[in-house]
Parts: sequence; structure tokens; C-alpha cells
Amino acid sequence: MPQTAKNTPGRRALVVEDESDIAGLLQLHLGDLCDEVVVCGDGRDGLVKALAGRWDLVVLDLGLPGVDGLEICRRIRQRPDYTPILMVTAKSAELDRVVGLETGADDYLTKPFSVLELVARARAIFRRADALAGARDEIAVTLNVGTLSLDPASRTVTLDGRNIELTAREFDLLHHFMRNPGKVFTRTQLLDSVWGYGHDGYEHTVNSHINRLRAKIEPDHSNPRYVVTVWGVGYKLGSPE
Repeated sequence: MPQTAKNTPGRRALVVEDESDIAGLLQLHLGDLCDEVVVCGDGRDGLVKALAGRWDLVVLDLGLPGVDGLEICRRIRQRPDYTPILMVTAKSAELDRVVGLETGADDYLTKPFSVLELVARARAIFRRADALAGARDEIAVTLNVGTLSLDPASRTVTLDGRNIELTAREFDLLHHFMRNPGKVFTRTQLLDSVWGYGHDGYEHTVNSHINRLRAKIEPDHSNPRYVVTVWGVGYKLGSPE
């Protein structure tokens, strides 16, 4: 199998997938979006390559020989530089998806998946990464509401002076709310702005992320003060004075 596929200048993707037919499919279609697509079929080799280079996207299978996708995801997230991660798994249970997202994956696909969905998810991740890169070129101002503080430059969040560990998507969701205080967003708007796509059927993704974010930042989960529900519409940033 050829190891690279060239198309879009400068963009690099790493695929860590032990099923050769799926790896070839991923390589072929990511090759339409990337200048270089590198494929690894083993977790240990994938971990070495993931940590050794700069990647615009890492596609990880959850179940890999040697080192599993969750461990590779954890190790990538320990690095200071942000690398988008798309997790691919044969497991369809909600718990498995939650574990992947909690570990730091930006998004996930469940096998079997459609090529159109794969391309849509990858394009959304690239759009979001480009938007983040543009935002980093601007002056990064620390945002505060109540005792909650968010620093876009270091991608850190503190509450009452203590550090709050958020996944990449949870951070971006909170950042979106804090950049738009008081504005109400529908689930579809949040999907489009934070995830980069607004397809019907994925609104439950917003709900699950909101619930996990609240569990980390709300003093009282039953009475949210920071991420407030506007019944019949969506969510907004509250004013917890």
C-alpha cells in the first residue's frame, strides 16, 4: 500500500488503523483533502509517528495491536501543541464513545461508516482547526464570568482558582459561550459553530457534551449557573453573580 497521497499543499494526516481495507479507504479519501496521508497498522508504530511529527489530523482506531487508540490519544493530549483527533471504533455503545471523547478525541466515527460522513467530519475538523489558528493570530484575552476563567492562549480553564480539565471539544464549547455572553444558541447552531457541521440527528451530541461540561464547572448540576438552558430554544452563558 502506498504510504502517502498528495493533494492539498501543507496538510498532513496520520491514520492508525490495523484493518488494511479500512486503512486504504481512509487514505484514499483523506488524500483528497491532504497533501500527505501516512498509514500505520500497529499501535506502537502509530504512537511513535504521532509523537514524532506535526499532524493536522490523526485518525485513530480504538482497538489496535500493541498500543490501543485511547492510550495514543492520551499521549497526544499530553503534548503542548494541539492536534485534532478523529477516533474510529467498531464499538457502538455510548460508553465507548464517551470514553474516547473524555480522553481527548475531537470526534468519532462508528464502523461501518459512510465515505461521505468521513469526508464531512474531516472537513469540519479542518475548518475548526483553521478557525482556531486564525483566532490565535488575534490578541488572546482571558475571559471571565463569575469565578470561572478561560485563557484561549494556553487553553486552560480555572474555577475558584483551581484548574479544570476539559476535553478539546468541551473547551471549544465553553469558549464559544464565553465569547458570546447572554446570546442563546440552538443545538444546530452549536453544531455548526463548534463542531463545524449541523447535520440533523447529531443534536444528542450537543446534549451529552453540555452535560459533561456542566458536571465539571457547575457547583450544583441540578441548578446550572454558567451554561443555562433556555427551554424550547437552546443554551446560553449565564450570569452567576
